[in-house]
Amino acid sequence: MSLEPIMKLRGAGLQIGIVTARFNAPICEKLLAGARRALVEMGVDANDIAEVTVPGALEIPFALQAFGATEHFDALIALGCVIKGDTYHFEIVCNESAAGISRVGLDHDVAIGNGVLTSYTEDQAVARAEQKGYEAAQAAVEMALLQEWTHANFGEA
Repeated sequence: MSLEPIMKLRGAGLQIGIVTARFNAPICEKLLAGARRALVEMGVDANDIAEVTVPGALEIPFALQAFGATEHFDALIALGCVIKGDTYHFEIVCNESAAGISRVGLDHDVAIGNGVLTSYTEDQAVARAEQKGYEAAQAAVEMALLQEWTHANFGEA
């Protein structure tokens, strides 16, 4: 068995929602640039992408849930950046945002690419940001296509 995706990552016709946090904005802008670049390369039309921003990583799941509840989107992308400070707050934000993002995908049966970057330093975040956004978009499209493939080959639940 190969560890390659079972299908080409072609996103033409997919409806994509992107939620980007504004906290650590310069880094989040790089995440968004990477996601947009990946979507273009995979053939997603700009008119098929809806984008919103939220204050921070903890607000991302709420916005994703609003998107998911519409049943309009094939895939959602979560983008944000959490940088460790001197308190336990870092762990809470990272864990709760990740749990909320996962829950939305499972509750609404929608593919989600999690591009919430969790770093110990700003330098680490800057170095990884654009690639992480790119990879989150790829993951979202791949999982949407996997869901389509599964339904086509095995039926819907």
